[in-house]
Amino acid sequence: MTVTVDTGPSAAPDPATRRGGQSRFGALSRYLGVRALLIIPTAWFLVTLVFFLMRGIGDPITAAAGGRLTPAQIAERKAEAGFDRPLLTQYWEYIAGLFRGDFGTTLTDRRPITDILLVNGAATLELAFWSLLIALALGIPLGLFAATHRDRWADVSLRLLAVLFYAAPVFFVGMLGKLLFSVKLGWLPASGRSSASTEIALSEVRPQTNIMIVDAILYGDSTYIIDVLLHAILPALALGLLTAGVFLRLVRVNMLQTLRSGYVDAAKARGLSPGVVTRRHAFRNALVPVVTVMGMQVALLLGGAVLTETTFEWNGLGLQLAHYLSARDFVAVQGIVTIIALIVAVMSFVIDLAVALIDPRVRF
Repeated sequence: MTVTVDTGPSAAPDPATRRGGQSRFGALSRYLGVRALLIIPTAWFLVTLVFFLMRGIGDPITAAAGGRLTPAQIAERKAEAGFDRPLLTQYWEYIAGLFRGDFGTTLTDRRPITDILLVNGAATLELAFWSLLIALALGIPLGLFAATHRDRWADVSLRLLAVLFYAAPVFFVGMLGKLLFSVKLGWLPASGRSSASTEIALSEVRPQTNIMIVDAILYGDSTYIIDVLLHAILPALALGLLTAGVFLRLVRVNMLQTLRSGYVDAAKARGLSPGVVTRRHAFRNALVPVVTVMGMQVALLLGGAVLTETTFEWNGLGLQLAHYLSARDFVAVQGIVTIIALIVAVMSFVIDLAVALIDPRVRF
């Protein structure tokens, strides 16, 4: 006689377990681990490229002081700085210095590159933050509005506006902003990160972050906070509108594709209102490409910061880079460009992390 034992209903598969027995957390950890490890060869390639490009124009001492010093003085300074040694020896010493956090010392004012990173890098970080905030605040809602009003006059106008934002040179937008809002109307400051009185007061803040808005908040005086915000408006607008045009077109295109997908049609069939369908079902999926492109826009913001900071005398990495280029201080230029390259490499990993958290389909 055959006895059948009822073992009850079979256990449902764990939704956190992927095909092949690998958990979603394990897949995410593996993906992020691989992406983190890729930072090392990426950073090494960028640093190597910058080093040999800078050395390709000659030794930094001759480039900076050529014509002002005698050949004997130049040879003496090259020996002191180690630029008379073989190129590969200089390269390995430079790489070893980077591992110690030593990016070198400028030739013109003997300033450590790490000091430039801490002081002027904070200014560029602040400008990039305000610019990205403006780009997101303008580009995402306007792109959403254009997608939901496809082929109407508002959609056409916003598409033309996006092209204008992206095509207009940063320095040109900055000069127009200064002429209109500073010279003609007198509403906003024309240059600098703050007024002289605010800068003197915030220099006493401890601990000092070199990020003006943070130092002003730590100081606790609303007058200084408003002054810092007013100085940031024009530079952030000039740089942020460039990225806002990219986000506007990208959100519009992805929203249109998402609104034609099957799960959106299913949501409409259940009787959900168009606003609920757009906000809860279409908008999040349309943002995934935006987050991906945001990493590339960080590099664009850092590149545009050179022109923006020069136009508004915003004392960041871009203004320092322009200053050392004019002084032919290629040690300083090499250090600043290396720092920017490393920031872009790290930001690429941060964006990969954000995309993996937003979209569970993204795995290595």
